[in-house]
Amino acid sequence: MRFSNIEIVANQLKDRLGLPLPGREAQVRMAPTPVDENRFSEMVNRPARPGGVMVLLYPKNGELYLPLMKRPGYNGTHGGQVSFPGGKAEEQDLSLIETALRETEEEIGVKATDILVLGQLSELFIIASNFKVLPTVGILDHAPQFIPDPYEVESILEVPISQFYNLEKKGVEEMRFGKYVIHSPYFKVEEHLVWGATAMMLSELLAVIDDMGNDLRNT
Repeated sequence: MRFSNIEIVANQLKDRLGLPLPGREAQVRMAPTPVDENRFSEMVNRPARPGGVMVLLYPKNGELYLPLMKRPGYNGTHGGQVSFPGGKAEEQDLSLIETALRETEEEIGVKATDILVLGQLSELFIIASNFKVLPTVGILDHAPQFIPDPYEVESILEVPISQFYNLEKKGVEEMRFGKYVIHSPYFKVEEHLVWGATAMMLSELLAVIDDMGNDLRNT
């Protein structure tokens, strides 16, 4: 997925994100099975906490990249997992876009003022942590110098978008959580599996790019 003009890419993506989104149809392609319909429903057992994540695009080596972060192993819901930068909304955040920008600066050291916000993907309920997350899509005109927060981030994975189209980097893994067994589609990034909500958000991003036809690839 090579291109020569990041400004044209930004304008094309902004225009597409302003149209109706692929939403659930795209998300469910990478959803663990059996699918929990609560992911796509407003009906939850308790009020979900609002959160925001950043899908940050940038040019590198003539391709479009995005960063994912490997969280440190800890005794919590998402310990050791790979995710987008992001987190829960704080009182000072005027919107979930601001949440995503703030968390990106705090976690991976990319200044919020450097990021051009293009739009949002579809909201997604994360069952395990009871968050309702809005993914914001942003873009940089350069490859950033990441400064990971040592408490929040074990490592940063820089991934070309083209890798997510590589069928050899996709699969399904059986996972056990107590008495529950799921079969989770994943993207393989280096030695890590990217699954669950992050994979579902990536699936919608890829659907958005696919809807643009060859425009992005030929830019």
